[in-house]
Amino acid sequence: MRLKSNWIYLLVFSLVLLGCAAEKSVEKLEEIEEIIIPDNTLTEDEKAIGWMLLFDGEDPAGWRAFNGTEFPEGWTVEDGALKALGLGGDIGGDIVFGPLDFENFELEFTWKIAPGGNSGVFYHVVEGPQYKAPYETGPEYQVIDQLGFPEPLEDWQSIASDYGMYPGDVEGVVKPAGEWNVSRIIFSREKASYWLNGKKTLEFVPYSEDWEARRNSGKWDDFPDYAKFRRGLISLQDHGSEAWFKNIKIRPL
Repeated sequence: MRLKSNWIYLLVFSLVLLGCAAEKSVEKLEEIEEIIIPDNTLTEDEKAIGWMLLFDGEDPAGWRAFNGTEFPEGWTVEDGALKALGLGGDIGGDIVFGPLDFENFELEFTWKIAPGGNSGVFYHVVEGPQYKAPYETGPEYQVIDQLGFPEPLEDWQSIASDYGMYPGDVEGVVKPAGEWNVSRIIFSREKASYWLNGKKTLEFVPYSEDWEARRNSGKWDDFPDYAKFRRGLISLQDHGSEAWFKNIKIRPL
């Protein structure tokens, strides 16, 4: 009988220890969840693999008007974000990060848009007096109020699409206007992909036969230098809507 009692005691004691260990594990998980990385900063691991910030949340240094020299009046810094005031249109109002251009890269940015708004992020943008806007040369990651835009959208006009080229699958990840989104572009000559809120929305092979067919389908006939350049600037669009961008970071590939 004593042997049996000792066994029961050991079993109960073991269960208590397991319960305590589980409780401590939950506490540790809760502590991990409470760790918040501040906006517009990089972790040491990110720095080690080559990430760089294009905006520190306070000073728009490096950003200037497309084909210009100054940070334009149509943009401001608000609560740690670059904000388009909605003064731009089809031509004018866009900004570029001037100090560096990029060929193959991974770009991540956090953004939100005003109700009914439309904007975009461009890459491989080239400037010159012959070009009136970034979209004449640079491919675009579409930023738009998918749920509240006042006009019907074609699939290639929709959020997280490669505008005019490849539609994105955004089922389950679209947020209402005014909420923050996290987007990513990964571009190399072997493969490119766009992401929205953790979901890959599309993938394509740049300069492939399929890409060339879409490029030459008629959409870009008025802009013969669209996607001609394989290296260029990053650009943010003011397309007549208020839009906010923060946590803009990039690493060359």
